Amino acid sequence: MADGAHRDPRDELVEHLGALRAFAMSLTRNSAAADDLVQDTIEKAWKNMDKFQPGTNLRAWLFTIQRNAFYSIRRKAKREVADVDGAMAASLSEKPAHDGRLAMNDFRKAFEQLPDEQREALMLVGASGFAYEEAAEMCGVAVGTIKSRANRGRRRLAELMGLDPDEDPVIGDTTNDSIIASSQSRQG
Repeated sequence: MADGAHRDPRDELVEHLGALRAFAMSLTRNSAAADDLVQDTIEKAWKNMDKFQPGTNLRAWLFTIQRNAFYSIRRKAKREVADVDGAMAASLSEKPAHDGRLAMNDFRKAFEQLPDEQREALMLVGASGFAYEEAAEMCGVAVGTIKSRANRGRRRLAELMGLDPDEDPVIGDTTNDSIIASSQSRQG
């Protein structure tokens, strides 16, 4: 490939599936819904690939598509009948495969209690490694807003988990490890 030539973005889509799945899980909090959201994202990206500008950040473009798809689905869901007794939701959940001082299940429960905007900010700047500026652009808000959401989310998460501000949590999942590690390094 000659200097300055770019790979076909379609060839790069698979490289971003893991990050898209993690972001989808943080938004939907449901494995099946997350898989559907990732599929919708890839389908929309594929159909609109002519709108992607080569040389720009494909990952950020995909995350923006996914975020917009999620909020569109939420708006539509307000008009649908809910799973009142929780039978369907209960059948889709599973317990974590490990235990520890800070079990993954405890983290997920605490993370789910955060407002959507705080979960989204933590996933983008923590787990997915986007800069605050990139996250702000994807969400269509000011950089300070993303910083504020991430900071409030970190503080609330620590509070919900009963952690001291200087305590180092032990979590066995790389996505959650990266959220906390990135969050702690950005506090300074």
